[in-house]
Amino acid sequence: MGSLYRNLIRPVTFLQDSEKAHDRIINLLKFFSQSKRRTAILRQLYSTKDLSSTVFGLTFPNPLGLAAGFDKFGSAVPAWPSLGFGFTELGGVTFHAQNGNKKPRMFRVNSERALINRMGFNNPGAEGMSNTLDEWKARGLWPKNPVGINLAKSMVTPLEDAATDYSKSIDLLWNAGDFFVINVSSPNTPGLRDIQESNSALNQIIDDCSEINKRKGEENSLNPKPILIKISPDLSSEALDNILSSSTAKIDGIVATNTTTTRPTSTPQTEQIFSEVGGLSGAPLNDKSTELIRHIFNKTDGKLPIIGVGGIMNSDDAWNKITAGASLLQIYTGLVFEGPSITNEIVSGLRNKIKEKGFTNISEAIGSEA
Repeated sequence: MGSLYRNLIRPVTFLQDSEKAHDRIINLLKFFSQSKRRTAILRQLYSTKDLSSTVFGLTFPNPLGLAAGFDKFGSAVPAWPSLGFGFTELGGVTFHAQNGNKKPRMFRVNSERALINRMGFNNPGAEGMSNTLDEWKARGLWPKNPVGINLAKSMVTPLEDAATDYSKSIDLLWNAGDFFVINVSSPNTPGLRDIQESNSALNQIIDDCSEINKRKGEENSLNPKPILIKISPDLSSEALDNILSSSTAKIDGIVATNTTTTRPTSTPQTEQIFSEVGGLSGAPLNDKSTELIRHIFNKTDGKLPIIGVGGIMNSDDAWNKITAGASLLQIYTGLVFEGPSITNEIVSGLRNKIKEKGFTNISEAIGSEA
């Protein structure tokens, strides 16, 4: 299936505008999501074998998840487990619905297996997303695999009111999500990354979200949901260490990393695309994100679960992030360039590596080379 996608489907898809091609794929998966019979068709083609583990209190059938940004509207929630994903992260979702930045805002760099985007969190808003997710549940189509929700700041909300914006969103979406990710690292919302540089601002957001999280848990006679933060790969070591020292005790995990504003060395063929403003994802980010994972794992003595994301294109990339310290993984650009069979290829590859290295489960491999 992988060669079919790379040799036939991808060349045709890549003739289209990047965002339009993405929207067509989402609409196709939305069609398959409409019934269990349709998702069963996908499952027959793309299901993965078990490689389960428990992380921040949740059970994941395999460690490979869909990264935030791919399903911003919750359009295809039932389809993602059928494509072999062990979990899904929806969004980013802002409290206020917003259209995002002006188009075009997504670009492929084919020779580098990379994407550049400046989407700007186009999404239906927290209330709109909540309604969509409630509908999937009401129809009995909600997946058994964990579903996370990525929370972001609305563009119309001033930075000084960011904590209120995030906490209002978690209040509306609490019943739907199994875990929540506070996104303070997108380069496409003006000023958002400044929150990472301010311990007081970041901690205020975490505290306000945690307060809502605790209250909603008590109201529903349930435990609070795990709360994670998503960081930038462009953080200085000092800024990252400040976050870890001041926030580790308040969060359940960290997502490393978001897209980068840096660019690899360009060629005459890539110079124009690399000049586009936005965050770069894909293969050029792989080593950088892996090193940040290693740094976080060592700084926290392996006590803070890490979701590793950034440039995973195959099982070798995935294994390097696991052994550097990631408990879970996510892909986005790899799915675009390698197709849906990438899930089976990565999970099967991880299973083989566990056996080759003499481990009995995936958890034993986490941080083994950190």
